[in-house]
Amino acid sequence: MSKQVKSNSCLETDSSNICEVLQILGAKWAFLVLNELLRGPQRFNQLQRNVAVVKTQSLTDTLRHLEHNGLVLRQVFPTVPVTVEYSLTEKGYEFQTALNEMNKWVEKWGKSQQVNSETSISS
Repeated sequence: MSKQVKSNSCLETDSSNICEVLQILGAKWAFLVLNELLRGPQRFNQLQRNVAVVKTQSLTDTLRHLEHNGLVLRQVFPTVPVTVEYSLTEKGYEFQTALNEMNKWVEKWGKSQQVNSETSISS
């Protein structure tokens, strides 16, 4: 029998750390932002253009959450106007392995693969 602890409305068990992962990542856009920052450091406006589906406030909230959890580094440069650049920390870069595995999974099981298998079944 595994021990269960209620934490932040998420039920955790000894055998699963998925709840902790979701709390660290925090927002639905975290995966997209982390994936984009794997390309290298970006200023806010550049990042916002590259993840255009994310609204400004959501991007701000996601970046703050990822920074708070040690995945993103926010650097302020004393220029006029001030320049702010976001990059991944070592912890953030290590998430690339998980993103790569998710990419493999979606290539096998994603919508485009589902449509292809349904097409071949009905042919």
